[in-house]
Amino acid sequence: MKKIYCFLITISFLIFTISPSQAQTTEGTEFWLTFGRATALVPSDVDLQIRIVAKNHKTWGTIFFTNLNTTIYFEIEPRQVYTHVLSEIERVAVYNMQPTGVYNRSVYITSTSPVSVYAASLNTSSLDATNILPVTALNTAYHHISYTSVVTTTDGYAIIATKDNTVVYQNTIPVATLPNKGDVYYKTGAPNMIGDFISSDSDKPIALFTLARSFIINSPPVFSQGQHLFQQMAPITTWGKNFFVPVSASVQDVVRIVVSQNNTNIKQIGGTILSGDYAQTTLENLQAGQFVELKVPLSSSGCYIRADKPVGVGAFYADNPPYGGAAMAWLPPIEQSVTNALIAPFISSGPFGSHSHYAVVLTPTATRNDTKVSIGGGLPVDLNGGNWIENDTAKMSFYKMPLTNATASYYFTNPAGLIILCYGYDNIQSYYYLAGSAMRNLVAFTANNIPYIEMSDHIFCEHDITFIADVQGIHPNAGSLNWYIDNVHQQELTDLLTWNQHFATGEYAIKMTVLFVDESTETYESTLKVGCEANFYANNVHNNLLEDTVFCNKTVHFYAEIENFSATQDNLKWYIDGNEYIPAQGKMQWSKDFETGEYEIKMVTLFENGETATLVATLKMEVFWIKMRNVRY
Repeated sequence: MKKIYCFLITISFLIFTISPSQAQTTEGTEFWLTFGRATALVPSDVDLQIRIVAKNHKTWGTIFFTNLNTTIYFEIEPRQVYTHVLSEIERVAVYNMQPTGVYNRSVYITSTSPVSVYAASLNTSSLDATNILPVTALNTAYHHISYTSVVTTTDGYAIIATKDNTVVYQNTIPVATLPNKGDVYYKTGAPNMIGDFISSDSDKPIALFTLARSFIINSPPVFSQGQHLFQQMAPITTWGKNFFVPVSASVQDVVRIVVSQNNTNIKQIGGTILSGDYAQTTLENLQAGQFVELKVPLSSSGCYIRADKPVGVGAFYADNPPYGGAAMAWLPPIEQSVTNALIAPFISSGPFGSHSHYAVVLTPTATRNDTKVSIGGGLPVDLNGGNWIENDTAKMSFYKMPLTNATASYYFTNPAGLIILCYGYDNIQSYYYLAGSAMRNLVAFTANNIPYIEMSDHIFCEHDITFIADVQGIHPNAGSLNWYIDNVHQQELTDLLTWNQHFATGEYAIKMTVLFVDESTETYESTLKVGCEANFYANNVHNNLLEDTVFCNKTVHFYAEIENFSATQDNLKWYIDGNEYIPAQGKMQWSKDFETGEYEIKMVTLFENGETATLVATLKMEVFWIKMRNVRY
């Protein structure tokens, strides 16, 4: 019996409960990085930097340049910052400016303890920066998020292989094979690739970077000089349904929302739909890879976005001189909050420096005053230099805090969860990037192929449920993966990635805990609802019992019993021996005369959410009759 989920998707604006955790964050011990061309600049024109921030332990590490086969060693004290400014030869070794092709222009960073890693590409006319995701946060499926390029340049991206012999695909078409770990596929030349599906072999995660050479925000018009994009993308498995968009610019920002699944519907409060190039002008029934664009004015106190299927959001700083130009940051969903984040601003001296730098703190309004910051390892203090801006719809607030210490780390904490973005500007240039959040695999585990974050919205009519864990970076020690049903530890399921169990009708709390390689623990929880109980009866005999029943009366009365269902001719169909029985279509009750024999009876139900249920049973008939001869009355 196929799955049935008897519910109608509805979208409402409710407060979203944050469940912060420390595993699968933007921090880690292993990272891959590459750089893209900024406008028409060559390596000698740019200042490329890598910043590494240690957390609670002294750490040692390496920066390895694959093209040069050289290694830089570093040592960082707790909550301190290490900055590596790339030399001319190192810039040439990592700067992608050739035509589309496979190169080895990557950087491999490792550390003995979890760190945060950032990279920046700076010039007096074009500036951008990005956080670097740890290998444990990478996966094999992405959608490209970018912005329409200016006429003279092109969109672009780069893929880094984390394993040998990785095949990469664009819109399911193979585009390159990367023979070695650390090889880079650099794609340029297309005017716009936003929404394109970028993927790799199922067992070979990749890192994806957006590297558009030059772009201009179309609406509102932002300074006519193009800025380049440099932002690492998060895999689709980390995408969510609930977003709070702050406003970093002085007047308004722009967001692009890309959908990952067909028939996605989006609701938003606080933004206005824009009709930019390639963008859709509706928020309903969007197909995978399509996107919509919103402008979000500061006067709206941000924007709340809720989708019925996972989406990815790119936030664009959009301002004019003297507040910089345009830049892009990956905006994680509210589900990706953390209780603490350690960051460091890109504050450098000389011609490539920016003079105004800010951290944007997103946190629930009810507990925003619990947010603290420790600067350079000092005592925690309240946020300062700005004001909380509250969004009533999202029940979230954001704070734009100036970052004035050029060499110190900033350690933000809030037990209720927070997300940190950073931006900076200097006259015509600006940067914007995600500085700290979780990067949880929001698929985590599935029940009969339904992601755990969607389980509580579904009613499973089948009682045999197969669970599959889908997480990266599990600790190799025994006992690192545990399952719980109604808070009872299922010891026999320890370390099982796949298991099946029969559940009686009812609701069950399902929990999975994972110990990761960085020795942090993540908990994933949801509710399993079993018992939709779609059935049909023949002369009061349940469909499951028909094969063991023989009917002697040639007239059989059928009726369907389906929860939360209103039958029409299009959504309820009956079949006899594989042939559609037209007189019964759309009917919950019907009758028919049968002769002796066996008949396959099939009922197909189409629910409002697009799911179907098929019930098949065997009807056995043995009709008795008596022929009377030479009888006179």
